[in-house]
Amino acid sequence: MTWVKICGMTNLEDALVAVDAGADAVGFVFFEKSPRNVSVEVVREIVEKLPEGVEKVGVFVNASADDWAQIVSAAKLDSVQHYMPLDPDVSSHQRKAADRTVFPVLPNFYLGLALSLLIDAGAIQDLAKDFERVGDELGRNGLDAWILDSGSAGLPGGTGKKFDWAKATPIALEIKKCGQKAVIAGGLNSENVKEAIHILNPWGVDVVSGVEAWPGKKDPEKVRAFVRAVREADRVHGLGS
Repeated sequence: MTWVKICGMTNLEDALVAVDAGADAVGFVFFEKSPRNVSVEVVREIVEKLPEGVEKVGVFVNASADDWAQIVSAAKLDSVQHYMPLDPDVSSHQRKAADRTVFPVLPNFYLGLALSLLIDAGAIQDLAKDFERVGDELGRNGLDAWILDSGSAGLPGGTGKKFDWAKATPIALEIKKCGQKAVIAGGLNSENVKEAIHILNPWGVDVVSGVEAWPGKKDPEKVRAFVRAVREADRVHGLGS
């Protein structure tokens, strides 16, 4: 079945709603510019009250491995989701990450990429070629999945805007050819997630604003509707149990 992550948790009530709805993972944002930024202390209190089977993911932007390690340990998280600095030359960042990065030893490590910055077919084709070139190396270094997201100059995710799923197809295909996983994020909600799954057939989906009442506060009905929509898409694609 499609992995489902509900991100931007700021309180225990919302996290428990996500768990009850059937989410596989919940995310906590450690980025000061985000309206969903939370402290290590708050996250630790929430995590301690969640079931062990639910993946707890820390979301970081341009943070060091030392920062990840300290926060993961203090907040008792399972995984790291990291966004590289945003720059129009996304392909260049992709190459630099592959050349220098050895990812930390964690159960799961996800690397975010803002595809809204890829505004033309040429840039998308260049990035697809990069995946072909460096995919095996990234996998050996500990990368588990790519988070294909939308983003802006000040906010790499959680913008509530989606990227062009059809244009991103070459990138998703190359990720799979390299034996890695693709997770779709950015502008998803219960009404459009089936289309995103149909077009890109991702390993997982990641939602924030599409299930909120306002930034940092989840709407329980939207959370449940989102998970239901994903499971319905799974059944259509033969992924359900």
